[in-house]
Amino acid sequence: MSEIRAPKGTFDVLPVSAPGYAKVEAEAARILGRAGYQRIETPIFESTELFSRGVGESTDIVAKEMYSFDDGGGRSMTLRPEGTAPVSRAYIEHGMHKLQQPVRLWYSGSFFRHEAPQAGRFRQFHQIGAEAFGSDRPELDAEMVTLLAELLEVLGVQGLQLNLGTLGSIAARASYREILIAHLREREGELSDEVRSRIDANPLRAFDSSHPGTQEVMANAPLLIDSLDADDLDHFDTVKELLTAAGVNFTVDPKLVRGLDYYGRTVFEFNSDSLGAQSGVGGGGRYDGLIGLLGGPETPGIGWAAGVERILLAQGDAAPSSSECDLLVVSIEGQRLDQAFGLAHHARQAGLEARLEASGRSVKASLKHADRIGAKAVALIASDSIELKDLQSGEQTAFESTGALLDSIAGKMQS
Repeated sequence: MSEIRAPKGTFDVLPVSAPGYAKVEAEAARILGRAGYQRIETPIFESTELFSRGVGESTDIVAKEMYSFDDGGGRSMTLRPEGTAPVSRAYIEHGMHKLQQPVRLWYSGSFFRHEAPQAGRFRQFHQIGAEAFGSDRPELDAEMVTLLAELLEVLGVQGLQLNLGTLGSIAARASYREILIAHLREREGELSDEVRSRIDANPLRAFDSSHPGTQEVMANAPLLIDSLDADDLDHFDTVKELLTAAGVNFTVDPKLVRGLDYYGRTVFEFNSDSLGAQSGVGGGGRYDGLIGLLGGPETPGIGWAAGVERILLAQGDAAPSSSECDLLVVSIEGQRLDQAFGLAHHARQAGLEARLEASGRSVKASLKHADRIGAKAVALIASDSIELKDLQSGEQTAFESTGALLDSIAGKMQS
C-alpha cells in the first residue's frame, strides 16, 4: 500500500520547529498587547463573496489563488486567503463601530492560496496580522509600521528594509488611473499578456510585473505621488515625520503598490535581503473604503500581515530554542512505579519541567537520554532507594521519600 503524504504546498509543524512558531505568536501578543491590540479569531472559511467584493475580482488572489467549494447547500465558501477582509466582516457583524474608536485587533492563524510553492511560500501558511478601525489619523499609520518593525527586530529578522509609499485618496487614485491607463495603452504591444488583459481592471499592478517589456514601459510611467492633493501629501509627510522621530529607517518608494484593491493612502512593505528574490516578510496599508464596501458604515482602517514562515526563514542560522527539562524521573526496572509517576506529576504541579522515563531504558541508558534532552537532574527510584543525581555537579543524594526529594528541589529553586 502506498504511503500517504501531505498535499503539495502544505507541511507539518514538527516539534523541532514548534518553538519558533510559538515565539512569533508570543512576541506578537506581547508587543501588540502593550499597544492596546486585542486578539480576534475568525473562521478558516468564509463566504466567497467576502473576498471577491472586499479583496477585488481583478486581484491575483481572487482570480487565481483561492480555494473555493460548495458547502452542500448551494453556497460558495472559500478558505481564507488573507486576514483583513474576515476581520473587517467581524467588525461589521458584531457592531464594533459602536465601541470606543479606534478598535485595535490582532490575529494569528493559517491561510490558504493556490500558488506555486517555493522557499518560505506555501499553499497553507501562517500569518500574524493587526488591524485598527475608526481613525484616519496619520499617527495610527505610523503606529502600525513601528509595531511591525519592533516585532521583526525582536524576532531577529536579518537584513530588514522598509519601503514606504502612498496611494492617495480614492478620488486621487481614480484620476491617476486614467493617466496610467493612457500610458499603458500607448505602449500596449510591449506589455505582458497578463498586464495587457487587466489594463482597465487593475493598471497599478503593472508596477509589480517581472516581464522585461512591461518593466521598460513602467520605468518612465507617470507616478501616483505626482497626482496627490495637499491633504494626501500632508498625511504622508506626517507619517514620515513620526517614523523618523521613532528612529524607524525607511525608503520612500513611489512605485510601491499592494496586491489588494482595498488599499489607499499609506502603504508599506518590509523586505529581508536574506530571502533572495522573494524578499517580502510583511506589509500592509490603509483601507478607508473597505468597511463601507462590505456593507458597514463608512469607517477608516489600516492593517498589516506578516508571514510566519518568511520570518523564520529570514532569521538565518539562529538555532531553534529547545525545551528545558529540570527533572527526569526513572523507575528502575519498573519498581515503585506509583511513586515515580506521582513524583513526576507533583514536580510539574510545583512548576518544574519534569518527564517520566516511559520506555523501559536501563539506568545507564536513562542517564544518556537525560544528557541528550538537557535534563538538569535525574530521580532514580528503586525498590529500596530513592536518589537524585545532579547532572550539573555530578552529586548524587539519597532521600527517604519522593516528598523529601521534591522539597529539596523546591528549596533549591527558591534559594
